[in-house]
Amino acid sequence: MSVQLSHKNKNITNGVPLVGKNSQWVEFWSLLKSLSIFLSIAFILRASVVEAFKIPSSSMVPTLEIGDHILVNKLSYGLRLPFVVEAVVEFKLPQRGDVVVFTQPDDPDTPEIDEADINIIKRVVGLPGDTVQVKGTKLYLNNKIYDEPYTQWVLGGKREFGPVTVPPGKILLLGDNRDQSRDARYWNDPFLDVKRLKGRAFIIYWNWPLLKRIFTIIS
Repeated sequence: MSVQLSHKNKNITNGVPLVGKNSQWVEFWSLLKSLSIFLSIAFILRASVVEAFKIPSSSMVPTLEIGDHILVNKLSYGLRLPFVVEAVVEFKLPQRGDVVVFTQPDDPDTPEIDEADINIIKRVVGLPGDTVQVKGTKLYLNNKIYDEPYTQWVLGGKREFGPVTVPPGKILLLGDNRDQSRDARYWNDPFLDVKRLKGRAFIIYWNWPLLKRIFTIIS
């Protein structure tokens, strides 16, 4: 007595798969699905974990040079979501001296620029409760001269500032290149809400032609 076996897969005959339009569409949609998942994960990581930026100006010289490509840890201070300006969950305050990326509210003194869409990089100088003052080329923090080995003064820009006291939930930021940095000394509101921080810059991963700067830790 013989038994005839029937294949459930009608596209297979004698163990050989049939190649047709249907199988090609299945492969195409499978590839498209995989690509969509990959891009979604990459988008979430960029928005919430780490993001790359390129330095376009000299406001942070000598710490950061024009053309430096840097990575920013977006989990340093809180959890951020795509298309949301402020952090949805705050982990901790930044430390004095951190180099941070942020956006600020539009300044009424510069109506021609939509500053809320501009990524800015500066150094945290004042924390909540700190009294900050700039006199000459010296930074006074809580009425004492604060040593800043990373700064430079060359051209004699706006040097006099303060004293001001940083309110709760705010920080005060200055550029390292004090003569060529439009920072808290020039803003209509010198204080930034901590929730607007995007993260802390931690490494230079590329600079052409200054290859020796690659893998420099930002401090």
